[in-house]
Amino acid sequence: MSNHWDRPGWSGGRAYYWMLTFPNERALINDARACQDAVTNPALDLVPADGLHITLNKVGDSAAMGEMDLARVVQVAQDTAPKAFDLQVGPLAGSRGALRYSVAPWNPLISLHSILARAGTLVGAPGGRSTESFRPHLGIAYSNTTRPADSVISQVAELRGRPTLSVHVSHADLVELRRENATYRWDVISAITLPAGS
Repeated sequence: MSNHWDRPGWSGGRAYYWMLTFPNERALINDARACQDAVTNPALDLVPADGLHITLNKVGDSAAMGEMDLARVVQVAQDTAPKAFDLQVGPLAGSRGALRYSVAPWNPLISLHSILARAGTLVGAPGGRSTESFRPHLGIAYSNTTRPADSVISQVAELRGRPTLSVHVSHADLVELRRENATYRWDVISAITLPAGS
């Protein structure tokens, strides 16, 4: 596994991002904790219960965005917001630098990403990666060193049979993201509501 925190593109400052957060999804929080307990390892930094999230897209660095710009991004995003949707979370999987849940279906997430990216473009926000490169996932632990993945792979394999979880996505949060040691932390600046489906 690679070191998740060795990220050349991270400036160390703060930036605005759109995220899906899950502070009230008790079943998801409990399942994540159970999986974390099963794979606890000094080389893994566990995501705290209030830190579970799906990163959608970057709006811009805090220094480059004013309050008026953010308000316009939020308004454009709200005016074009897609309908609320359900996600299936699981099974647990891995990447080069993290343990994470797969999420499905991707289509509503990709649509939401595209809408939020377009809102930023219309306002002139710097933005981040393109929708074409968006790979939705929900992390529960980050690797803090470069090391063989064998032991983690075997532990995760034992957890892949756990039932998937359903979460309802009815809003997207605009957050100011920062890193505190080996944890992502954020302040919610605003949010858009995804209207209920017909």
